[in-house]
Amino acid sequence: MKKILLIQTGGTIAMSAKGEGVELNPDNWAVTLYERIPELNELAVIDTYPLFFEDSSDLNASHWVNLANCIDSHYEDYDGFVILHGTDTMAYTASALSFALQNLSKPVIFTGSQVPLSSLRSDARRNLINAVEMATTSLQEVAICFNDHVYKGNRATKMSIGDFDAFGSPNYPLLAEIGLDIELNVKPKTLLPPFDVKAAYSNELLVLTVFPSLNTEFLLRLDLTKIKAIVVRSFGSGNFPMKGEYSLLPFFQKCKEHGVIIVIVSQADFDAVDLSKYPAGRTALEAGAISGGDMTLESALTKMMWLMANYDSREEVEELYQTDLAGELTMN
Repeated sequence: MKKILLIQTGGTIAMSAKGEGVELNPDNWAVTLYERIPELNELAVIDTYPLFFEDSSDLNASHWVNLANCIDSHYEDYDGFVILHGTDTMAYTASALSFALQNLSKPVIFTGSQVPLSSLRSDARRNLINAVEMATTSLQEVAICFNDHVYKGNRATKMSIGDFDAFGSPNYPLLAEIGLDIELNVKPKTLLPPFDVKAAYSNELLVLTVFPSLNTEFLLRLDLTKIKAIVVRSFGSGNFPMKGEYSLLPFFQKCKEHGVIIVIVSQADFDAVDLSKYPAGRTALEAGAISGGDMTLESALTKMMWLMANYDSREEVEELYQTDLAGELTMN
C-alpha cells in the first residue's frame, strides 16, 4: 500500500460544534478522524501530522512557507500528501504552493469540508476519502479535491459559501471526476528535473477592485514607495473609468513613475483579459500595465507574491508573470 502523509492545518474539517457555531478542536481531531472514517486505512498507510491549527482566514505567507517546507522534509518518505485546510483561503494556499513546489512528481491534495467532521451531515467523510484516494494516484499536481471533483490548485476558486460544491475552475477543465471510478484527465509527466522548493513570498502589493465612482484621490495619496505591484480587478476584459475625475489613468501614470507593476485581471470569473480589445486596455498598456490573462485572483496574487520574492529585476518579474509557470495561465 502507498504511504500518505495527512497534514492538518485547521479549518472547518477540524472543528467541533460549540453552541450556535463551531470552533477549532485540535486536541481531538485525530481521534475523531479515525472514529468516523476507519476505512481510510484500507486505502493507504496514513500518517497524520498536526502542522498547525488555524482558521484559514488567519493564514498568511508564513504558513505557506511552513507547508512547503513540511512537504519538502517528508517528500522522499511518502507517495502523496493530503492537506486538510479551511475552504475560505484554500485556493490561495494551493496556488501559492503550486509555484513553490518545483518539478512536483507526487500528488499534493487539498481538501476540507463545509460542515465539521464531527457533525452528522458533514461532507468531510466523502471529501477526505476522495482526497486520500487521489493522493495514491499518478497525479503530479497541487490540487483541490472537493465534492467528487478534483481541480488544478492554481485554477480553482471558492464559488459558494453554503453548498457542498464549494469550488469551481472557470477557465480550466477538471483534473479528475470521482464516481464509481476515478477518471483522471491528465497524463503523468516524464523526465522531470529533480524536485525543488522555492518557498518565499513578498507582501509588498495591493489588490484594487474597480467600481463606479471610485474616489481616485484616495489612490493618488497612496505611498507608493512601499508598494511593488498592484493587482487591478477591472471590468470585463480590462476596462476601467477613463474620463474626468474618476479616471484611473493618472494613478497608473504615478505607478509607472514609481516603478510599481500594474497587473490587470477581471472581476468576471470566466474567460481572459485582453488589453488590446478596448480603448481602456490599450491605454493601460501604454501606461505600462500587464495582463493577468485568465488567471484566478488567487493565482494572480500569489504568483506575483512569489515572483517578487524570488526575482530582483522588475523586467524579469513582468516577463515571467506573463509566462505560464505552473499551468496557471492559458497562453494564446
